Amino acid sequence: MGEIFQLLKRGNKSAMLAAIINSVISIIKGVAFMYTGNVAMFAETMHSLGDAANQFFVFIGSALSKKAPTEKYPNGFGRLVNLVLLGAVLIVGIMAFETIKEGYHHVVHPTESGGFAINIIVLAVATLLETFVLFKAMKEILHDIEVEASGLSVFGKSFANLSRAKPATKLVFMEDLVATLGGLLAIIAVVISHYTDLHQLEGIASMIIGAMMFFVVGKVFLDNAAGVIGQADEEMENKIGALVMADPDVKDIQGITVIKEGEDLHVELEIEVDPKLTVAAADDIKDRLEEKIMAEKGVVDVTIEIDEEDGVMTWKSKSELNPE
Repeated sequence: MGEIFQLLKRGNKSAMLAAIINSVISIIKGVAFMYTGNVAMFAETMHSLGDAANQFFVFIGSALSKKAPTEKYPNGFGRLVNLVLLGAVLIVGIMAFETIKEGYHHVVHPTESGGFAINIIVLAVATLLETFVLFKAMKEILHDIEVEASGLSVFGKSFANLSRAKPATKLVFMEDLVATLGGLLAIIAVVISHYTDLHQLEGIASMIIGAMMFFVVGKVFLDNAAGVIGQADEEMENKIGALVMADPDVKDIQGITVIKEGEDLHVELEIEVDPKLTVAAADDIKDRLEEKIMAEKGVVDVTIEIDEEDGVMTWKSKSELNPE
């Protein structure tokens, strides 16, 4: 029990915060929907409910993925977060389908909703809370990649570096971005529907919100399917390659592979050294490189093979091999 508690303390904090806030929001929206019958509010209720459940599972998955390797699972449990996220997106997919279906029904059979003031107040408060969670997720992205930013620069830098964020943080960011945009869209639809006869707009807004949820499902599914299989991190390969080649005793790199397993990085490296070096000297080089590479964020293990220099330069960064 103590081990589980310690693991939970290491879970993704932005996911836990988002889960708590979205649980509160979904309850408030659900009560408002039962009182007003507004289909845009129904869409937002389903959205927040799906996000809350999803983000709770993300928190659990990110925590359990920190479990130390065992004799039976020597590579650790890093990919567990990817598996949990694959399961979690199914929840969002179901919610998205129900949201689109209900929206379509309202477009075909439009009805006027009541409780205009309640709808606007609830949606406005919920959107502000979701914007707060979105901003926290943005800061978490920058923390993941060790980038400093403050004020409005947080927005630009978080979008620019989204692909480098941890899987759990990326999911929270995408879900709350869609939630914030969905809240604004629902407010616009409710206002226009109230002051005109275009009651179908609430249904259209519901369908658009559902479609945005499906976009998140597709994006997260593809990202985490790659993570489950074992995806190479080319950016880290280039970084470690440059670090290794900076060592005066390393003549060349025959091969380097950095595999992402959840939030963990596994490094395999084959280097060339002067064939005149003693075994002890070569071992010192290996120990020195291991220490430097293990100091890189996310690296959990390093395997280094040493070969004698063959006189042919092999190492080229991935950016040199695949120029844009």
